[in-house]
Amino acid sequence: MMILAHRGLWSDPAERNSLQALTKALEAGFGLETDIRDLDGSLVISHDPPKSGAILLADLLARYNAYPKSGILALNIKADGLHVALAEALDRYKVGADRYFTFDMAVPDALGYLRRKMPCFTRQSEIEPVPAFADRASGVWLDCFESDWITRKDVLSHCMAGQRVALVSSELHGREFRPAWQEWREAYRLLRRDGFGGRMMLCTDHPFEARTYFDAAD
Repeated sequence: MMILAHRGLWSDPAERNSLQALTKALEAGFGLETDIRDLDGSLVISHDPPKSGAILLADLLARYNAYPKSGILALNIKADGLHVALAEALDRYKVGADRYFTFDMAVPDALGYLRRKMPCFTRQSEIEPVPAFADRASGVWLDCFESDWITRKDVLSHCMAGQRVALVSSELHGREFRPAWQEWREAYRLLRRDGFGGRMMLCTDHPFEARTYFDAAD
């Protein structure tokens, strides 16, 4: 299973999305979830509306290339109209389509990514039970805003249909994560048994614990 370190590897929430936290996650071999916006004509890393001095996406991509054994980049698109600039940046740093995916953009904005054949995940949650553009998406971002509704059956259904699935761990929404992990570990065990474990990802604030827990799925 690919573990996505949510906004990097950090111990203090103030460190999230810092270049240090992002680099630590890459050094540890994790995949990385981070947030993309634009500021003064440049793409930057920022969950909230960015301020002067925000980390440039170019700086992250340069670090990413320095750690070829790190995992995939999950790029959370926080503003409309970034697909052209983002595609150019990824191409400039030779980040291929197998090394990243985009997600969480507005549905109309997603059309620009899809037209450029950029890997784009749709989202399914208790609020969005029918994911948009599912027939054209590269995977499914499975989110659980208010409750742990995602069962092993949901995970297996997507993965066995050939989709990649990225699960949002419950602590990202302020809940205890272990009950959900227990449910999902059984799905991962079955997928790994059948050779499809690589289709499953987990976005979490606890990447080391997740790596140990899911590696012990057998």
